[in-house]
Amino acid sequence: MKWTTGLLAFSAAFVIAVPVSAETPAQVSVSIDTSHPGDVIQPAVEGQFAENLGRGLYQGIWVGPGSSIPNTDGYRNDVMAALKKLHVPVIRWPGGCFADTYDWRDGIGPAAKRPRRINGNWGGVTDDNSFGTNEFMNYSERLGADAYVSLNLGSLPAHTSAQWVEYMTSDSDSTLAQERRANGRDKPWKNLKYVGFGNELWGCGGDMNATYATELFKRYAAFVNPAPGAPSFVKVASGPHDTQYDWTETLMKNGGKQLGAISLHYYTIPGDWEHKGSATGFTRQEWATTLSKARAIDGMIARHSAIMDKYDPDKKVALYVDEWGTWYDQEPGSHPGFLYQQNTLRDAEVAALTLNIFFRHTDRVKLAAIAQMVNVLQAMILTKGDKMLLTPTYDVFHMYIPFQGATPYPASVSGPEYKQGDVDLPMVDVSAAKGTDGKLYLSLVNLDPDRAAHVVTGLKGAATGQILTGPKMDTHNTFNAPNTIHPMAYSGKMSGGKLSFDLPAKSVAVVAVTQQ
Repeated sequence: MKWTTGLLAFSAAFVIAVPVSAETPAQVSVSIDTSHPGDVIQPAVEGQFAENLGRGLYQGIWVGPGSSIPNTDGYRNDVMAALKKLHVPVIRWPGGCFADTYDWRDGIGPAAKRPRRINGNWGGVTDDNSFGTNEFMNYSERLGADAYVSLNLGSLPAHTSAQWVEYMTSDSDSTLAQERRANGRDKPWKNLKYVGFGNELWGCGGDMNATYATELFKRYAAFVNPAPGAPSFVKVASGPHDTQYDWTETLMKNGGKQLGAISLHYYTIPGDWEHKGSATGFTRQEWATTLSKARAIDGMIARHSAIMDKYDPDKKVALYVDEWGTWYDQEPGSHPGFLYQQNTLRDAEVAALTLNIFFRHTDRVKLAAIAQMVNVLQAMILTKGDKMLLTPTYDVFHMYIPFQGATPYPASVSGPEYKQGDVDLPMVDVSAAKGTDGKLYLSLVNLDPDRAAHVVTGLKGAATGQILTGPKMDTHNTFNAPNTIHPMAYSGKMSGGKLSFDLPAKSVAVVAVTQQ
């Protein structure tokens, strides 16, 4: 059986795989075509999403300057340090569904004078608005990340959004710029690179149809612009979810000259919206179904891109997958509506497979934001009081840093399939790219939870890096045992004149190859 994980298919000869037992490593062959590089992997593809939801902001990245939890200007020191190690390229805020109920004026000025509002979307809790525009923009700046701010198209007028952007970007003596200075920020922020016009306008953003949403985008986009002298930003239209191809068709056909990108949302849910499944204690069938559903985004991106190609053959409009990740039933005992879930080796596999897919669509996919950064859904980090742990998803993002700004190459894989019930998947998934440091990087993902693979490449040289795996499918860290799963040193070896890898079951590896 042969499958292709690259941009093109190739006719090179491969090792023919034969049926193997669970005890015998599967024989897999990989060929990298360095003569057909793809478009550069934009660093923003490894972006983050931080909605005002549950404990994502409050208790996650923000505890306030008066907290006993170690902080700097209200930002948790431990979380800040961990995120800096990820080289976070972009953060999307304040939503999500929260965006289309948010009035930016609630989150500026002295914290004690800010109004308290009910978060009707997520848990019905009271929000004191202590985390607002200045707090977010300063935080993203300190992390060295670009800011992606979502405007409220659902319940506020265009004039309000235009004023918000002026507040953030103007260096003039206008009243709004002076108000920002009075609030402690002299110079405008220079990192507002992306502005989203509403969120999920087909649903929580206003229950609109595609035609109305497209016209609304054009009207708002005409009035919301950077202040004179400020850096430009990409105007992102609220796009489709999943297989909502008609929405993409309408936006691309009628979106107009202001359209810089459209968003796409897709969540990996093992079950259905009513019974999503548990984050831990799942079966082999649920493991396989989850990975299969994660890989389904590949075909969705391809079809949305084909529609975009009809109206934009020069590929000037980008596709931003600005919400993606696993979504399970919330952890027992957690607050309803906070979307808090544990994070396991299965989530690491979903993260790796999804990023690999993005790397195969770099002609369109220029940004992505996993949902979400801290304490919500497929989070990088979980916190509990003054404790913090890193998740397997964090580890994958850290291992994948060399792919930021790298040039991808097609990788063709030949080997057996992984089968579980009615699910049929390639056993091994591979990405390859030339990093900005000139090295060739490979990511190797073994989807099979039981069987190891012996992966033979057409390369010659040495390869060293890290691997993430564990004894169980749901291996995860807890606050009592925060280092149960973490990356370990890993390397390839020369065998028969070819670079090969012994890839354990249920594993993700990233290596740098020094070619001979």
